[in-house]
Amino acid sequence: MVAPKGHLLIVDDEANTLASLARAFRLGGYEATVCDSAVRALELVKTQPFDMILSDVVMPEKDGLSFLEDLKNMELPTPVVMISGQAHIEMAVRATRLGAVDFLEKPLSTEKLLLTVENVLRLKRLKEENEELLGRLGKHQMVWSGEAMRRVMAQIERVAASETRVCILGETGTGKELVARTLHEHSPRRSGPFVALNCAAVPAELIESELFGHEKGAFTGAGARHVGKFEQAQRGTLFLDEIGDMPLAMQAKLLRVLEEGEMERVGGDRPIAVDVRVVVATHRNLEDLIRQGKFREDLYHRVYVFPLFLPPLRDRPEDIPALVDHFARQIAAQNGWKPATFASDAIDELKRYTWRGNVRELRNMVERLLLLATGDTVDVATVQTALPSQTASAQNGLDVPAAGTLAERVDTFERETILAELRRHQNHITQTARALGLERSYLYKKCQQLGIALRALRKE
Repeated sequence: MVAPKGHLLIVDDEANTLASLARAFRLGGYEATVCDSAVRALELVKTQPFDMILSDVVMPEKDGLSFLEDLKNMELPTPVVMISGQAHIEMAVRATRLGAVDFLEKPLSTEKLLLTVENVLRLKRLKEENEELLGRLGKHQMVWSGEAMRRVMAQIERVAASETRVCILGETGTGKELVARTLHEHSPRRSGPFVALNCAAVPAELIESELFGHEKGAFTGAGARHVGKFEQAQRGTLFLDEIGDMPLAMQAKLLRVLEEGEMERVGGDRPIAVDVRVVVATHRNLEDLIRQGKFREDLYHRVYVFPLFLPPLRDRPEDIPALVDHFARQIAAQNGWKPATFASDAIDELKRYTWRGNVRELRNMVERLLLLATGDTVDVATVQTALPSQTASAQNGLDVPAAGTLAERVDTFERETILAELRRHQNHITQTARALGLERSYLYKKCQQLGIALRALRKE
């Protein structure tokens, strides 16, 4: 059975007109509901959705213009076309001002009527698609203003147009999935799907099914065929977040798919070709995991082709004003709140904070501050009240991270230790390496892994 092109509501007090219009629309592939009263039509639109409404103007009890005004007051987004056998300029102008998308005169040509409906529904779909795209852009927009992220964006632009596999590295909350989405949106695969899987969030016994899918009856509880992430991402991008947490057995199967370009569903008996660009991300040090026997070296060489390092927010405070403004507008729009601004000293206070949770923590803080603000401006006192104490987690004179996994806390501690030693030696790299008991080459490598930019450091 072919699905109808759209569901139309026809409102007219003449039975013959309703019958002829309904027949014409049904023959044209539309579903048509008829109603001989504007009053009853108002009740109908409250209980069921329509893609478009066609209404006569001259009707007893309630005329079409009053009906149109009621629809406008209801803020109904459904497009309305008015029809009348007594049309005049003033009537058409008033209908247009009340929101009618078109005004047709009786007698109606079936050909013209169907063309009008087709055009109106096409414009409606385009408007909906545009709003969806704008919403996606707002939700997944990369926001930055400083040099550190300018370099990252330049790398994204350089690698996005290729099929090169990208490994995104950075602390939790720095926006690794957002970077992966940006890569996809700037790639030749942008018209295909973007599919994401967090490897750390899926139990080890289920991750194969999540990635490759399964056939009905493949295991207990598999009551129907399940299409996995690889098939969902056909001709698009598959983002594997926290790949360092993928079980070793699964790593071997993933490697085979990357090498051969085909996979099998769990319980399946035939290979399925996959055309997918794989982008991975991790907050872990994959080379350390290799030495510990927790990550396959051959898989590392498959996915670690073009590394992208995302600096933590504390290393790019110049981005905070733009991020705060973006989040404030986004959160206000989502909740229907009146937009609020942040005082300059409030922004300065936010820039001094260390942001262990990075951009994710900043967004949560902005939402909290908008709720706490008593006026249209978030002042510094509100920020100082809301921010956690910077010294709450200090122990034995060392700033120990108070949240995150053990690996995250170790990375953070190592990073801050190196930065502190660099400051103590005025960015003299050889002296810093000596003080830390490291080879200069290893210090460079460690800084790269932890996202510490050494390019600006001139002292050797």
